[in-house]
Amino acid sequence: MSDHLKELSEAGVSIWLDDLSRERIKTGNLQQLIDDSSVVGVTTNPTIFASALAKGEQYDEQVRELAAIDASVEDAIKAITTDDVRNACDLFSGLYTSTGGYDGRVSIEVEPGLAMDTAGTSAEAADLFKIVDRPNVLIKIPATKPGLPAITASIAEGISVNVTLIFALERYRGVIDAYLSGLEQAAANGHDLSTIHSVASFFVSRVDSEVDKRLDAIGTDDATALKSKAALANARLAYALFEEEFSSERFAALEAKGANRQRPLWASTGVKDPNLPDTLYVSELVVANTVNTMPEKTLQAFADHGEVQGDRVTGTEAEAQQVLDELAAVGIDFDDVVDVLEREGVQKFDASWAELVETVKTALEDATTGKDPGESADPDVTHDSV
Repeated sequence: MSDHLKELSEAGVSIWLDDLSRERIKTGNLQQLIDDSSVVGVTTNPTIFASALAKGEQYDEQVRELAAIDASVEDAIKAITTDDVRNACDLFSGLYTSTGGYDGRVSIEVEPGLAMDTAGTSAEAADLFKIVDRPNVLIKIPATKPGLPAITASIAEGISVNVTLIFALERYRGVIDAYLSGLEQAAANGHDLSTIHSVASFFVSRVDSEVDKRLDAIGTDDATALKSKAALANARLAYALFEEEFSSERFAALEAKGANRQRPLWASTGVKDPNLPDTLYVSELVVANTVNTMPEKTLQAFADHGEVQGDRVTGTEAEAQQVLDELAAVGIDFDDVVDVLEREGVQKFDASWAELVETVKTALEDATTGKDPGESADPDVTHDSV
């Protein structure tokens, strides 16, 4: 057991791996991470699945079976990804039970092309929830404006949701409102609120990437001094908002009926700037009642040399706000920053999905022509958390 990761877990941070593949499941690697690295959940995205398909042979038999029945690319994607998620859910079922649904969670994402389609997102979320058929699945829904009512609709039907692609504090407030509205409707629909869980995935490193690029363009000493501070400040203000909203009378009424708080999840926590400490977005966001979903590289780095220096978030609201004020003073339009990041995030979702479609299409064609499925795929596919 990694002492550093154990310390992080004991500080109240749930460690989720930002990666999933059939090979991880079948070889016992994921179970080993559960046993030795305090991993208590998994998040996925289409590029992760594309990478797994391109690099592994574990999918060959299923791809051949799907090709034999002339399955469409869309149906094949759904079959392959939901099978992996279902099997991972089974692996985490003990943790799910022992934590009362708090952890032991596996996320699967709605089709990215639906990000601006409320009805389509709601229908896809219900379909994925039904197909996976495991209580510990989380359906990932993007926090676009059309995504907010889909979050409410899904929660109202008793579906647990991972709200993804959050950058802006005001949008996060809308996400929390969507969750609470969903709980109110779920209660009216007769659902047991204690069985409904949600996390709100607040993206971190991409904020610094965008802001630091703009600070470099400004080029003053004051601007340079603010580099690599925006992401942590934004996340710390998000946590303050979480504490505020979930201390409200509105939530207290729901909590009396068994409702759970929607925990903040720190996503995109692998550093993009090689000059930064590789565990920065883990060690500086230690606070109870949160999730940190890490790519394996970041997980290994923290296991090796990560430091837990107590709660690094609670009570930092004023300091964090000062950073944003100073950014504004040197000419950074933070509202524009988060708008750009959301638009780019949706585009990355779409590109990620297109990559998966192409990978599965090629694998099906290979199987039909007698090649090993995925033989023509690019083995060097890489992924970034989306």
